[in-house]
Amino acid sequence: MLIRTRDNGFEHPLSSEITPPAAYQNRRQWLLTAAAMGGMASWASRDAWAQAASVTPKPGKLAALPGKRSAVDGAMTMEALTSYDDVSSYNNFYEFGTDKSDPVAQAKTLKPRPWTVAVEGLVNKPGTFDLDALLKLSPMEERIYRLRCVEGWSMVIPWVGYSLSELIKQVQPQGSAKYVEFVTLADPKQMPGLRSNVLGWPYVEGLRLDEAMHPLTLLAFGMYGEVLPNQNGAPLRLVVPWKYGFKSGKSLVKIRFTDKEPRTAWNVAAPQEYGFYSNVNPEVSHPRWSQATERRIGEGGGLFAKRRQTQMFNGYAPQVGQLYAGMDLRKLY
Repeated sequence: MLIRTRDNGFEHPLSSEITPPAAYQNRRQWLLTAAAMGGMASWASRDAWAQAASVTPKPGKLAALPGKRSAVDGAMTMEALTSYDDVSSYNNFYEFGTDKSDPVAQAKTLKPRPWTVAVEGLVNKPGTFDLDALLKLSPMEERIYRLRCVEGWSMVIPWVGYSLSELIKQVQPQGSAKYVEFVTLADPKQMPGLRSNVLGWPYVEGLRLDEAMHPLTLLAFGMYGEVLPNQNGAPLRLVVPWKYGFKSGKSLVKIRFTDKEPRTAWNVAAPQEYGFYSNVNPEVSHPRWSQATERRIGEGGGLFAKRRQTQMFNGYAPQVGQLYAGMDLRKLY
């Protein structure tokens, strides 16, 4: 069980105190206020949204990857987006270095094509999918998710992809499959950070099968209407919006179905700090800082920015709370 050491919720951990988990990104806001987006629910497409908001729908830096507006319950928050520059330049991706500025500087060596993902384990139809096959597996959707990192930051990002369940249904899990393991690429030629021993490589994450099958669990191929930048997990990654960011593995090369709980990277490295579930829970502190509040990236003020109350399951409790009915979420953190 985690030990609460800072309860006031207003003291952000010093960078020197942080065992690197996953944040996401930093700096200005890209879109308007949530009020200015009040009509978004009735907009039928990204183009209509862009026209109404008087902004360019994509940054024009990478290949376009459009998606229709998602109808999945909870998939389209009305909050203001975090800027593309912030999201793409302030990252945790330790395969490219432990400093937040390392991924954008170092990830140019990553080659997102050709790319394949092996699906194996307790499934009736194991196989290896190339990137083009995955892109065509299901229609692309745009989903605007709040994401919360364990270090106390949050942001709002428009992702492009489809529910992971579409792939899971394709490979037909066996009745004995209870968990899904996700493995990130570990290639020293492309990833200079692998020379460090900050984690055991490759990076591994995992979900229960019912978590992986939930409609909000996204297999993402893009963001802001374009393909993923290398530093954000190109060419495909997981996005699980009700969990802390490090649960959403990047640059995936293997998806494995198992009857045993996977040994995940951060749980192996620091089991006293990072549990398997890693649900956003303001009532369970990290041993070295409170999780009760968060700082929204782009709102200004740096470490002294006004903090907001963290929501249970990152605000997705109406959609996912039933997955954990009857569980002790302090013990199973």
